[in-house]
Amino acid sequence: MAEVTVIKHPLVQHKLTLMRQADTHTQDFRRLLKEISMLLAYEVTRDLPLKYEKIQTPLTEMEAPILAADKKMVIVSILRAGQGLLDGMLELIPTAKVGHIGLYREPTTLMAVEYYLKLPIDVEYRDMLVVDPMLATGNSAVAAVDRLKETNPTSIKFVCLLAAPEGIQHFHEQHPDVPIYTAAIDRGLDSHGYIVPGLGDAGDRLYGTR
Repeated sequence: MAEVTVIKHPLVQHKLTLMRQADTHTQDFRRLLKEISMLLAYEVTRDLPLKYEKIQTPLTEMEAPILAADKKMVIVSILRAGQGLLDGMLELIPTAKVGHIGLYREPTTLMAVEYYLKLPIDVEYRDMLVVDPMLATGNSAVAAVDRLKETNPTSIKFVCLLAAPEGIQHFHEQHPDVPIYTAAIDRGLDSHGYIVPGLGDAGDRLYGTR
């Protein structure tokens, strides 16, 4: 089974608590999600390779580390809530290409239905971060990665804000080779497939809809 990494940095946990609160306004929720996504990106990219180049400081020359140019990334947002994570990650990784996959959850079966897919043309040469705030039933994440694997990216990581044990189990049954990065694993799902205690519908809270 693939790895699950819970990012327990105090700033991540503090901001997540603020996001969970029912009285947090849309603009604050949006800002906090962007801030957390930058911190998640910091952790998810720990294994990026470095190379050394000679540079000139104000005092002397030195061999200094920079990102290896051959390590290219694409961030794929699962619409629509994934946009909240995407924005912050692009602040930290501005050279990343961006893809989008549109999925909605059929209300009766809770299964994911695809309605949109747009990816960079060179995705097969890139490491892929798939982002969605919630890993609840896991149906959307599984459907997204099913589809994205058809494009043969170099590697795939799944990044979310909250995960339910049921979603993690389902995802890893289908994609045991894809690691999950999350800020918290909550208690479980309610009868409607929402994460409990959770923070409600991330897309609605991000955009002020119902």
